[in-house]
Amino acid sequence: MKTILILEELALFLLAILAFHLQSPYAWWLFPACILLPDLSMLGYLAGNRTGAFIYNLVHHKGIALAVYLAGLYFRLDWIVFTGIILFAHSVMDRMFGYGLKYETGFKDTPG
Repeated sequence: MKTILILEELALFLLAILAFHLQSPYAWWLFPACILLPDLSMLGYLAGNRTGAFIYNLVHHKGIALAVYLAGLYFRLDWIVFTGIILFAHSVMDRMFGYGLKYETGFKDTPG
């Protein structure tokens, strides 16, 4: 089952790359340069586990990423489309490597 889940996330990651290629006017190198930026949300843990988990989960939620992406399409703002793609790609990459959303009990507490 674990292999199937990893393959599913890999397919979603490839979809994010395709979306970037087809819908972003930015240079290709910007994708790998920005892919780890969502991890800055870990800084929320400086305010405690509860706040940290909330901020981290908000930034790493695929539904939020898709909402940002769709808002970018709706408003025709390339930088918002790009942000949504990066958030989505980062979230599926994390899941592919076994990192998931966080519980309020601590950063290392994850269902993944």
